Amino acid sequence: MRNPTVVRSGDEDVLTARELYRFYRAGEEETLALRGVSLSVRRGETVAVVGPSGAGKSTLLAILAGLDEPSGGEVRVDGVRVSHRPETERARLRSRHIGVLLQTRNLLPHLSVRDNVRLPQQAGGRKPTVTADELLAQAGIGERSHALPRQLSGGELARAGLAVALANSPSVLLADEPTGELDGETEQLVLTMLRQRAAEGCAVLIVTHSAEAVRIADRVIALDDGRATDRPSSAAPGRTHDAAR
Repeated sequence: MRNPTVVRSGDEDVLTARELYRFYRAGEEETLALRGVSLSVRRGETVAVVGPSGAGKSTLLAILAGLDEPSGGEVRVDGVRVSHRPETERARLRSRHIGVLLQTRNLLPHLSVRDNVRLPQQAGGRKPTVTADELLAQAGIGERSHALPRQLSGGELARAGLAVALANSPSVLLADEPTGELDGETEQLVLTMLRQRAAEGCAVLIVTHSAEAVRIADRVIALDDGRATDRPSSAAPGRTHDAAR
């Protein structure tokens, strides 16, 4: 087995992953989706994860979010281990600490946009620090709060999904291609919201192919064949980070 990839960050790490491995088996065939990836994201930092299709990006995000379990290694958020727990416990931790924006969106089709935002707030078991209406207003779709998801445009769906991910003011925000199908203006609005959350102390990790998303990141993690390397974003040319194998 090769030595694990290590991507280092600085102090006040909110999200940490150590030596993540993910194996998939189909009969006698074994696929290694992740090969010893370690990373961390600081409070207030925006990290972009890039790489070709099939590199393991979505697998990595699912494991960081507690939606999938690693074959080896662990994930911690605010010092609390998220991985290797029953799904009910992972879901509880996710609702309190992690906001997730998936490529397939995270809206229930039978609920209004407002009720989609309220649902994770109710599940979180804590009084929300921001109301659903405030989040939707920040996303620029306050007037669409009573609409069903099928009544929204692609840009409105993306912004509503982001409002759902931010419903409980998470410590960590994980976004899978949040601007993949958006026009330039809507992409800028979504990226501005992500950067604003980072400025407020959230640790933001974006899986993306977007040059604009990479540009607003503090740091870029390149994933290829299940291994990661770390490099500074063009937005922060003075910053350097170590990477080792």
